[in-house]
Amino acid sequence: MTIRPAAELAALRARIQHLETGGRRDAGVLSFGIPALDAALPQGGLGLGALHEVAGGGDGAVDGAAAALFAAGVAARLPGKVLWCVTRPDLFAPALSQVGLDPDRLIYLEAGDEASLLSCFEEGLRHAGLAAVVAEVGRLSMTASRRLQIAAETSGVTALAVRRWRRASEAAEFGQPTAASTRWRITSLPSSPLPAPGVGRPRWFVELLRCRSGDCADFSLEACDEKGRLALPAELADRSIAPTAGRRRAAA
Repeated sequence: MTIRPAAELAALRARIQHLETGGRRDAGVLSFGIPALDAALPQGGLGLGALHEVAGGGDGAVDGAAAALFAAGVAARLPGKVLWCVTRPDLFAPALSQVGLDPDRLIYLEAGDEASLLSCFEEGLRHAGLAAVVAEVGRLSMTASRRLQIAAETSGVTALAVRRWRRASEAAEFGQPTAASTRWRITSLPSSPLPAPGVGRPRWFVELLRCRSGDCADFSLEACDEKGRLALPAELADRSIAPTAGRRRAAA
């Protein structure tokens, strides 16, 4: 078995990325500030100007709460206005504000059906003045996702597709291939323990299910704070080495 030098592997990844993007300008990356998580992503962070999918695990596949807050935390750390497209008027603005996405930065769009929503999603991505476009969608075909990816690459606007379904049984749709750069699943965990009775900071089990030019991985993390930032749980952050914070695994 031939082991290629790190520099050669980096050059190959750069060439593959150039071919996949058609030579379009790199919009940069957004670091999560967690070394293990950033290391799992080929560019050292979440690629901007690209399509990313996020879904909730378990019951979160229907309510989409954790997935929406994860997407909001990403959007909160990007400068500019954020377009949020929905078909169900159940978005809870105070929760978005708690993870750093203030109401005065949000533009809400309620579509009558998912076909209209996808059209608005794509059109919003073509407006380079936006920081990000978030859309809550159920079905996302390869054709539709490819159009969204191209629109995001062209304008440099980051696309976040929050996958939500009417019934948990429909979440199998999440296994179908799309053109998204990354695919995430966010599952709520028991909150961080406190030294006294009370509710601590929420925790999530964050799964990177697909990553173009990268591996799958999963992490147990504290949920987004008021600045949209994730964090390692205190018992892991206090260690000099925290191998259990995240682990890489083969793609399903």
